[in-house]
Amino acid sequence: MRRVVITGMSLASPLGSSVKSAFERLKTYKNCVVYMPELEVYKRLNTKLAAPVKDFIVPEHFTRKVTRTMGDIAVMSVATAEEALKDAGLLGDDIISNGQTGVSYGSSSGALSTIIDFYSMQVDKEVKGLNSASYVKMMSQTASVNISLYFKTKGRLIPTSSACTSGSMGIGAAYEAIKDGYQDVMISGGAEELQPPHIAIFDTLYATSLKNDTPEFTPSPFDKNRDGLVIGAGAGTLILEEYEHAKKRGAKIYAEIIGYGCTTDGTHITSPNHETMGKAMEEALKYAHISPDDIGYINAHGTATILGDIAETTATYNVFKRDVPISSIKSYTGHTLGACGAIEAILTVEMMNNNWYAPTLNLNDVDEKCAPLNYIKHHGIEMNNSIVMSNNFAFGGINTSLIFKKM
Repeated sequence: MRRVVITGMSLASPLGSSVKSAFERLKTYKNCVVYMPELEVYKRLNTKLAAPVKDFIVPEHFTRKVTRTMGDIAVMSVATAEEALKDAGLLGDDIISNGQTGVSYGSSSGALSTIIDFYSMQVDKEVKGLNSASYVKMMSQTASVNISLYFKTKGRLIPTSSACTSGSMGIGAAYEAIKDGYQDVMISGGAEELQPPHIAIFDTLYATSLKNDTPEFTPSPFDKNRDGLVIGAGAGTLILEEYEHAKKRGAKIYAEIIGYGCTTDGTHITSPNHETMGKAMEEALKYAHISPDDIGYINAHGTATILGDIAETTATYNVFKRDVPISSIKSYTGHTLGACGAIEAILTVEMMNNNWYAPTLNLNDVDEKCAPLNYIKHHGIEMNNSIVMSNNFAFGGINTSLIFKKM
């Protein structure tokens, strides 16, 4: 079995659009949620909150010709992939286009704004505004395909369109592709653009926060007074590489991925199942050949939904049987959907390498229905951990768990 390491990372997020700025923003203990007046035009939309991407600038060399098949989601994906490859020292290297490199990348959906062109055809009974690029922008694999086209990769392409586990599954599938010898390098991650329909979906499920007048106090994962999630946006890209290949070329290594678990509930499309959530964590631990006691910190999915927080913490306690340190990055960024697994993986690795772990914001009184874990709150804590875990769960009953080891 081959070892897999992370040699490049880049993101666009509500916390900032560089890994360094995003990590430093965690230390301010301020969330990225804002009131969005433009949401007022939508009748029966209750929440008016979101966490938009901060400081992302479309690269100047992304000309109209380059972006003709890209919506916002693909632009962020390709731009962060370019920065991640540059960070890894692989941008322009022959390995990217000679078949040794693949792409494993996901999102909940494509560019929703493009769907209007398809919808108008149905309403007006006339073909207009459609071209060959329209479908590429709209399709669920738009991020992975545009990354592959831009960098001319010829290896495996794995589109992981699995809602809130799109990013984590993208990383997990990339890890397996290298571990099992199919590729030497993988461009992995996930992305999502901020669109009102994404917000409305959760709003109709009564799962969104309604603290429109106090956005700084929401979301509040695990808190007994939490009232729901906030939708965010962004992209996160990680370059995964076979360890010996990275070592031979003297690459900077951020961490090693030593375990990945993925399970499905097989019970309900939206209601979480703590038993199969726990199975994903157990699977990751099994393949990492470690015990629960080896994990020093868990980055929770932590959406601040009533049932989600209870199920996740119950699953975690049932696996770990102790008050393992845990916190939720979503208390800062909101729920970035297909991007969250990748953004949170990057920040989990950064926290591990800096021996500092961010608290869950707005957590004042832990819900007694949540399991007895070591909830990091109010302030970050210093810990020297060598192994950490990051978990994500999605509609459809999809559960993922990633384990990272300090190098």
